[in-house]
Amino acid sequence: MGSLEQAVYAIIISFVVGVILCPVMIPMLHRLKFGQNVRDDGPQSHLQKQGTPTMGGIAFLIAFAVAASFFMKDNLDGTVILLVTVCYGIIGFLDDYIKVVKKRSLGLRAAQKLLLQLIVTGIFCWYIYKSGIGTQVYIPFGNGARIDLGILFIPFLFVTVLGTVNGVNLTDGLDGLAGGVTLIVAAFFAVVAWAAGSTVSPMCGAIVGGLLAFLIFNSYPARVFMGDTGSLALGGFIASTAFILKMPIFILIVGFIYLLESVSTMLQVGYFKLTKRKYGAGKRLFKMAPFHHHLEQSGWRETKVVTLFYVATAMLCLIGFLACKNIF
Repeated sequence: MGSLEQAVYAIIISFVVGVILCPVMIPMLHRLKFGQNVRDDGPQSHLQKQGTPTMGGIAFLIAFAVAASFFMKDNLDGTVILLVTVCYGIIGFLDDYIKVVKKRSLGLRAAQKLLLQLIVTGIFCWYIYKSGIGTQVYIPFGNGARIDLGILFIPFLFVTVLGTVNGVNLTDGLDGLAGGVTLIVAAFFAVVAWAAGSTVSPMCGAIVGGLLAFLIFNSYPARVFMGDTGSLALGGFIASTAFILKMPIFILIVGFIYLLESVSTMLQVGYFKLTKRKYGAGKRLFKMAPFHHHLEQSGWRETKVVTLFYVATAMLCLIGFLACKNIF
């Protein structure tokens, strides 16, 4: 069975499992009172989302794992992507569980979350070295050229993986936003993996199918949110897939929305602290961070912001295909 056929089967299996699972899980999450807490200082339109079930990422993670399991035989790279995705999902689940069940607003402490992420990323880095994938990465628009990062590959991998994971987490702030953007990015990597003849193409298909099913229930108005369980898992999937395909730099192009959300948040926090120290009162660069909230506070409807980010990601993925020239 060819990689394209496997990817299509994976999409279908994952979608079917997700469509069956979501309607079962949503009432269950309601009964368990796993409801979302909405920030009082956020957009007023979000207050109506108070109590919407969260941790729905469990549904597409299960769908992803079930579909991926059909294509794990002699597929070590695919198995590693599955494990990294699930491990990051478990970190997110612990964070959600503490927030929702233990009623502690911050979930895992920052140091705890970072330590767990470093452990998972460290194991993944060890695999990249031991598997022979190596320290070379493709250069976008480089006509197939690769650069060997040598010893710098280790800090590069850690920064890229952690940045991507937390970038997807920050993107998860509007109905269907993180799921839809990541669906498009995952579809990009599915096509690239197929073109490369890589065994990871069914894994990409499995995440695409799971997200297609999840978006039926997560698009505006959302009946369920993915929570950190879903967003951290998606970040782990994108980062691990990109590294196994030797294309981590391409995340800057196809995953630009993640970068935008992260940078806008860092600039907001940094500028506020700087001006507070200098003037005694903190000032803000944006009306609210991440950037999708700034657009909302500027008068954009939630659905318009989500559509804009979908379209932008789709166009950036097309540019990403052009950047792949002569790679495969």
